Amino acid sequence: MTYRKLTIEDIAHQAGVSRATASRVLNKAPGVSAELRTRVDRVVADLGYRPNAAARALASGRRDALDLVVIACHGDISLFGAQPYYSRVIAGVLSALAGTDTQLRVNVAGAEDATELIDRVASSVTAGAVLVNVSPALAARFHARCRKAVSLGATAPHVPAVEPENSRAAYDAISFLHRIGCRRIAAIHGPDCNTCAAGRRAGHLEAVRELGLADIAVDGGFRREGGYAAATRLLAEHPDLDGIFAACDMMAAGAVQALTDAGRRVPDDIAVVGFDDSAVAACVSPPLTTMRLPVEQMAATATRALLEGAAAPHWRRFFPVDMVVRSSTGPDAALLLSPAPPVSALAGRR
Repeated sequence: MTYRKLTIEDIAHQAGVSRATASRVLNKAPGVSAELRTRVDRVVADLGYRPNAAARALASGRRDALDLVVIACHGDISLFGAQPYYSRVIAGVLSALAGTDTQLRVNVAGAEDATELIDRVASSVTAGAVLVNVSPALAARFHARCRKAVSLGATAPHVPAVEPENSRAAYDAISFLHRIGCRRIAAIHGPDCNTCAAGRRAGHLEAVRELGLADIAVDGGFRREGGYAAATRLLAEHPDLDGIFAACDMMAAGAVQALTDAGRRVPDDIAVVGFDDSAVAACVSPPLTTMRLPVEQMAATATRALLEGAAAPHWRRFFPVDMVVRSSTGPDAALLLSPAPPVSALAGRR
């Protein structure tokens, strides 16, 4: 089925008003009765209409802003500056805004201030909002007040979203560790309040069930120090570990440091796989095998959807997450990514 993009003429026709009246309502200009304004707003909401941002800027002489809304679910907004993920989000948004007259506006709040921030931004959106670490309930609240929003990650069904294949990627990471000979594999997960962390947790559980492995897992909070503490605890409780999957590279870096401090060799004693493929992954010693999250492309896609008015309710774009093999899983591990490796290729690894 082919869909035609809605125009302001469609809105005017459905609302039974002139194009000029519909334009005044959309631009919040005076000169329209409350009754007609309500009628046009209802049609806009029902049809999910989004005016072209560039055209509006030219017509009104105003410079629109793209809002980036970030919620720190544990209340620590310092993570916004400490985590490479957020700088990659910003880079992706800015790449999509290049050549437009739309500026970026960043909004960050802890969980205790999240509802207030959501309501405030929803009431003042111009070009749209990219929602990061916003819970499905809060994303639905935002979307009920302003349809110009895209979630970066899994969210409420009707809220537009760009989603990485988190569950599949975590499953692949555990399966990869199993294929290189690991049999006591632990996972270091992110916070429960994060939907990406939840997806990776689900993929880990699916893999250990299918492979007949023990479910060994702890929470690391998506922080380097959390990964360190988690790995230290895992070694104390499960000294026979031979593989660790960390749901972000920062936690993986902390885990590698903890293993090294405990006298365990990576990858000879314990292989480690991270998630994100941030700059951290290549700087760890040994460099991390990791699942590459295409953050910049995802953020750019979300931004373009808002600028182009393409993000209707239930709109989704899914991104695959691929493995990047480095030294933290051993010198022979890359052979498993090649077609039909010889059966003897990994013999004697453990």
